[in-house]
Amino acid sequence: MKTSWIFILATMLLAVSQLSAQEPYDEEPINYSDKSVDNPVARVQQQLDEGKQSLEFDEDHGFLKSVLQALEISPESQVLVYSKSSFQLQQISPRRPRALYFNDESYVGWVQRGDVLEVMTTDPIRGEVFYTLEQKPEEQPRFVRDQGQCTVCHASSRTQRVPGGLVRSMYVMSSGMPHYGSGTFNTDQTSPLSERWGGWYVTGTHGAMRHMGNVISEDRYKPEELDREAGANVTDLSELFQVEKYVTPHSDIVALLVLEHQLQMQNFLTLASHEARRSAHHDQVMNEALERPADHVSDTTVRRVQSAADKVVRHMLMVDEAPLTDAVAGTSRFAEEFQAKGIKDSQGRSLRDLDLKTRLFKYPCSYLIYSKTFDQLPLNMQTTIAQRLREVLDGEDTSGDFDHLSTADRKAISEILQETKPELWKLGE
Repeated sequence: MKTSWIFILATMLLAVSQLSAQEPYDEEPINYSDKSVDNPVARVQQQLDEGKQSLEFDEDHGFLKSVLQALEISPESQVLVYSKSSFQLQQISPRRPRALYFNDESYVGWVQRGDVLEVMTTDPIRGEVFYTLEQKPEEQPRFVRDQGQCTVCHASSRTQRVPGGLVRSMYVMSSGMPHYGSGTFNTDQTSPLSERWGGWYVTGTHGAMRHMGNVISEDRYKPEELDREAGANVTDLSELFQVEKYVTPHSDIVALLVLEHQLQMQNFLTLASHEARRSAHHDQVMNEALERPADHVSDTTVRRVQSAADKVVRHMLMVDEAPLTDAVAGTSRFAEEFQAKGIKDSQGRSLRDLDLKTRLFKYPCSYLIYSKTFDQLPLNMQTTIAQRLREVLDGEDTSGDFDHLSTADRKAISEILQETKPELWKLGE
């Protein structure tokens, strides 16, 4: 009898464990694991399958250059990370960093002698979707969807618990292995520079500000004691590793700043997408069960939508952004190319205009307001975000959270949005 009860208890515990292991984003209505067709990689794969596109392989970089071209990612976006924090960690070290390239929707990771290209791309409803592309010359190369290994790290509290991207800063040994016992930093626009880019190469100038990049932790007993001075204002990495092995010799500081903002902004947009859809689905089920009107919206749904919308607006308007105390300048053409993509108003202003003197953007409102993820948010979420934006920009919000926005900032952002995103602006009325 005792054995039977132990068996039953073990079975119950296993069932509970299996139930809790299913993440909310893999349930109705998000269904994350279902086939994703509305993302840039899926569209490239369809073109490959139909014989309308091909990928060229070269001995130095495999399919990298061809994939960047197919996904419309500029090589100027290159940033380099030498911490062993990728699943191809055996091939990564300070002498052989991993290269990352990105645009607004997709991210490509390349490792010297790596078996695969690592690709992350945005599904506007589900969030980030992960693929690999084998680095072998084949007539019909195929992007293979990840089956859950990536989301162990890329769907955690660091990414708002949705499938997303992140930048981690670590104290790194000469081998590239992080000193995990000393902790790591999940960095975004709110992080002080002193906590950023441990395990990353950084090219560019930043005056008296100091970061954790370009150096290693020499003392294993005191890994936090970095020689930040040695890693400061570095514009040439050729003495640290063979830069000629890479598509460009840069790991641009401006690209890193933009990347950190973009990844977390996208995570908040994905969270908003999931919350709006999941709460609406829950209302639908409960309305049927309780025989309520089909269009009944519960108070819980209203609160969930408002909470997610507020997080979007706070990050979008750069609340708690760590100030730049010196001017920043990169070494590549990234800043120039990034700004050239901006949607401009009649005065030539764009939300992609960079400041780089005291803050990242000249007009502190995220350019991802033009993204497909934002445009495909459910109407109630878009409306709530629009109303919240209007409250802040019109000066009706008195919380003090947005005091970093001057009257001129608010006026400029309002005018830009009225011209370049008029349909959203009207939703906030």
